[in-house]
Amino acid sequence: MKPAPPDPVPLRPNAPPVPPLDPARAERLDDIIARHAGQEGPLLPILHEVQAEWGMIPEAAQPVIARALGLARAEVHGVVSFYHDFREAPAGRHVLRICRAEACQAMGADALAARVQAALGLDWHATTPDGRLTLEPVFCLGLCACAPAAQMGDRLVGRATPERLVTLAGEAR
Repeated sequence: MKPAPPDPVPLRPNAPPVPPLDPARAERLDDIIARHAGQEGPLLPILHEVQAEWGMIPEAAQPVIARALGLARAEVHGVVSFYHDFREAPAGRHVLRICRAEACQAMGADALAARVQAALGLDWHATTPDGRLTLEPVFCLGLCACAPAAQMGDRLVGRATPERLVTLAGEAR
């Protein structure tokens, strides 16, 4: 299958042009879209499956999805950029999430996050240069009684401290 041509109008006018998907990814994307296209509200299931497959939603996939669903590219991009769990760039091998919801904020999550960010040298959504760790905010992990909370991979951390999170981040290889 031939790769889809690049969009004539870039979604981000001042950014460099986005290369089209390679033929294998384009074919796989077509399969994913075809599997969900008949469902009611297929956009989120398609985006979830694309992210599960590639760890991200490539910008080049967004106009393909939009055309297939009869949506504007901006609508697809709006959904991808609105939900924190969707990524347009791959995450690190490990993801450290720090809860930013009200209960955690009341228990010092802002100071916790600032200290962890400073210790790791990472801003939100940033990944270490070696691709080992990505730092992300999350809005409620369901551990409000143990605030402030964090999550390292699948491991939930209640009553998180900067020292504990930095240690966990250092142990992640």
